[in-house]
Amino acid sequence: MKIIAMIPARYSASRFPGKLMKDLGGKSVILRTYEAALNTNLFSEVYVVTDSEIIRENISNAGGNVIMSQKEHECGSDRIAEAVENIEADIVINVQGDEPFIDEVSLSKLIDVFKEDVKNEVDLASLKVQITNKVDIENPNNVKVITDVNNLAIYFSRSVIPYHRDTEIDVKYYKHKGVYAFRKQALLDFYKTPMTPLEAAEKIEAIRYQEIGKKIKMVETSVEAVGIDTPEDLEKAKKYLNL
Repeated sequence: MKIIAMIPARYSASRFPGKLMKDLGGKSVILRTYEAALNTNLFSEVYVVTDSEIIRENISNAGGNVIMSQKEHECGSDRIAEAVENIEADIVINVQGDEPFIDEVSLSKLIDVFKEDVKNEVDLASLKVQITNKVDIENPNNVKVITDVNNLAIYFSRSVIPYHRDTEIDVKYYKHKGVYAFRKQALLDFYKTPMTPLEAAEKIEAIRYQEIGKKIKMVETSVEAVGIDTPEDLEKAKKYLNL
């Protein structure tokens, strides 16, 4: 299997504009992420996919692979799909551009899903992490996921799922981490399909895959990403880098 990594990178961000170009120990956040993905040695190729000339120049000047988006996109899957359409690959990993401290173990687990899927039944793999704090469980910014006995996703929601009606039953809650591994064809099928009703209602792109019949294997991880969503996160990342 040819496995590549794609890093979608928008310059504008509502909560922290230009965050991917902020300095993190002498390099931009996006360049740190690109180099971290390369250094895992998990991928045949790593690309940054961006709508920004500033980001393109930053990656290109460092000798990196970068692709300019030709269209406006609502989500990372669409941005990656446009870029990967003419690239030879079997499995495409979506690496978050604002997570420069890549969790190599979790990415390896996602890749293993496809290595073990001898019947080619799984279309995507993604990560989930258990949450126990009531505030986290009820927070609509945390997308929750429920799975079947084979760890295939049943549904994703910003609501609390499952609903804990019988409090004598032990229920575990899982947050979806937006790191995906796709079969290339699943990604292209997503791209060719307009936004679906439940996806539009919840604003969760994973639901479109489910609505068009794709199987998503969830892999549990205990590692919380060190993502950069705010200026405070950037300061934490600088301290983390110097540990």
